[in-house]
Amino acid sequence: MSALLPLASSLITLLLAAAICIHGEESVRDTNGNEVRIDEQYFIQPINTKSDGGGLVPLDDPFTSCQPLGITEAFWGEPGVPVNIAYRSGFITPLKVIKTNLNITVEFKYNLCMELSKFWEVEGSPRNPAQPAIRIGGSPKEPSSWFKIEKVGEEEKNTYKLTTPAGTVGAIPIPGSTPRLVLTNDVSKVISVKFMKVNDATTSQDHVM
Repeated sequence: MSALLPLASSLITLLLAAAICIHGEESVRDTNGNEVRIDEQYFIQPINTKSDGGGLVPLDDPFTSCQPLGITEAFWGEPGVPVNIAYRSGFITPLKVIKTNLNITVEFKYNLCMELSKFWEVEGSPRNPAQPAIRIGGSPKEPSSWFKIEKVGEEEKNTYKLTTPAGTVGAIPIPGSTPRLVLTNDVSKVISVKFMKVNDATTSQDHVM
């Protein structure tokens, strides 16, 4: 029994440290004003890409087979592909809701290409180092797959942006296609997003653009 005491003490210390870290952070809220939870799925919907598109989806590339793909917008009116949002691997917390300004992971939830990770990541060796692609194929254990959700202004209700220490998630136009997500320090390219909870009646887990 005595051997378990140091373990219990360490666990309590970690939980207290986590509680201190999250003190003062706000709950991320969905389009209905409810707290975003780690055990639910959501559509991420950009609101300022000027493309009048839908929610975010993995890029559909017929010339690749289960390779890391970029992320784009669905066509207008389509909600996108559901995601699960969770705290980064190794972060011990009793929280069941997502808070702003803490490291999180984003994972698309769909049933194609099962051998490929659906976690978002920042491209490691980009063609354009100033604007590396945001793509799937990441790992929740790697910092390249860690993002933070930050609130966008006080006037915008339940509107957020995704950030990393190296930049903010933005979008660049692609001629003849929908915008692609990149990491950028260009304020004009930064996108604001909302989180819409998946409705079982309208969800298609297997849908990819």
